[in-house]
Amino acid sequence: MYLDLLSRVALTVAASRHECDTLLQIVNGLVDEAGFALARIWLLTRGAEAEGEHLELRASAGRSAVGRKEKWGSLKGRFSRFELGARKIGSVGSTGEPVLIENLGKHPDWIADPDWVARESMASFAAHPLIYQDQIIGVLGVFSRRTMNRKQLEGLRAFADHAAVSIANARAFEELQELRGKLELENTYLQEEVREAMRYHDIVGASPALARILQQVELVAPTDAAVLIMGESGTGKELIARAIHERSQRGARPLVKVNCASIPRELFESEFFGHVKGSFTGAVRDRVGRFQLADRGTLFLDEVGEIPLDLQSKLLRVLQEGEFERVGEDATRRVNVRVVAATNRDLGTEADGRRFRQDLYYRLSVFPIVVPPLRERREDIPRLAAHFIQHSCRRLGLPEPRLTEGAVRAMQAYDWPGNIRELQHVIERAVILGRGHSLPMDLRAAATSATTPERQTAGSPVAVAAIAGNEGKILTMAQLHELELSNYRAALKRSGGKVYGADGAAALLGIPPTTLASRLKSLGIQAGS
Repeated sequence: MYLDLLSRVALTVAASRHECDTLLQIVNGLVDEAGFALARIWLLTRGAEAEGEHLELRASAGRSAVGRKEKWGSLKGRFSRFELGARKIGSVGSTGEPVLIENLGKHPDWIADPDWVARESMASFAAHPLIYQDQIIGVLGVFSRRTMNRKQLEGLRAFADHAAVSIANARAFEELQELRGKLELENTYLQEEVREAMRYHDIVGASPALARILQQVELVAPTDAAVLIMGESGTGKELIARAIHERSQRGARPLVKVNCASIPRELFESEFFGHVKGSFTGAVRDRVGRFQLADRGTLFLDEVGEIPLDLQSKLLRVLQEGEFERVGEDATRRVNVRVVAATNRDLGTEADGRRFRQDLYYRLSVFPIVVPPLRERREDIPRLAAHFIQHSCRRLGLPEPRLTEGAVRAMQAYDWPGNIRELQHVIERAVILGRGHSLPMDLRAAATSATTPERQTAGSPVAVAAIAGNEGKILTMAQLHELELSNYRAALKRSGGKVYGADGAAALLGIPPTTLASRLKSLGIQAGS
């Protein structure tokens, strides 16, 4: 009868395909079907390198005899972990030899809580190793209110062997499912990467500013140091991140991008670390997070300054320890990921103002790279324009228009607040309008979106449009420079000398505060003057 009960439990367990479900079916079956008072499973787990292997409680079920609702299903408490060799569970896990105590009352040295044994009328205890392919994967332990004998221990051995196979099969199935999901997601990422690579297949330019950046890339790429790329929006920070990845030892693995500014606050943990099915509303299946997807590769955290302050500690932990848990899962996972972050904010100032964790800032900025705005590398504009003309014409199937000297002068006179991204869009619009003739570099469309009449100045879209389209009065460079100075001073005066903030000069001018601060510095204008 005893062996029949164990066989029935074993058949039920064999049908399970998930490790957690398999473990619960084993312990619940031993209690509900086979009549054990308490059944528990500890699995061999590898912690951090300094900790080594230990046995961790992964499933528990039982029924109290005294009417108490004791938490016998809890995985916490003093018996949730055993070092190998410690007490009877640790001894079974290290030696692979089963243990049977037929009469607990005669072996008080084996009992950790004699009062509990007496209160629950426990008669016997047995523990058997879970062995799969000659490897110990865990320990099965049971308490019984009926006296157990050697024959019953032999039956438990046969059951433990079946249970070990079921656990291994469930693990294999989960690994296959996870690998399948990871490959599907990685395939999506790789398709995106191919599209991006075709779109931006190289970094274009030969200016001294760009040469310095590329020199820094060559220095840091072979290392695993964290890199923080800083610069205004549209300066090509992602291209720099891609160059670092491709020149690193991780270049054959994926470069996984996360746009931190586009992730809803409530989904940050799921996006970074993944989740298990049912962990929250809408979690209809297990999902691999970006960190796991980037394992042995590079994770590019774009707009890292947008991560909410209270969630930054979770990111810091995985950066420091290489460990995380999926949402809704207790198991700790380890990853080996290189992080390259990018921001258009001054994270040092943000950290000083406690708007960004200082420890996270230091962790990310081991090797900072500052990407200059396009206005500080104007000599690269002709090459960039030619590159974007070729790319746009090839993509749109249009003939290439001529890039005239006047168009180049107009582009070099413009400050490009949207940087390279804005230049690309302006070129694409001009290619569509040019239809194989000279490139019509009329920037009035950009002027409409980038400025208001009271904010127009030298180097602004309207001033450049006048140059490019030969409309209105032509100003000398000295006049343009004076107009620019006057406009900046007027904005500073109205803002009370403030550059940053909603009422600062940058907001009045409609440009990023970092752009204005850089421009004021180059012109020798002090805020407040």
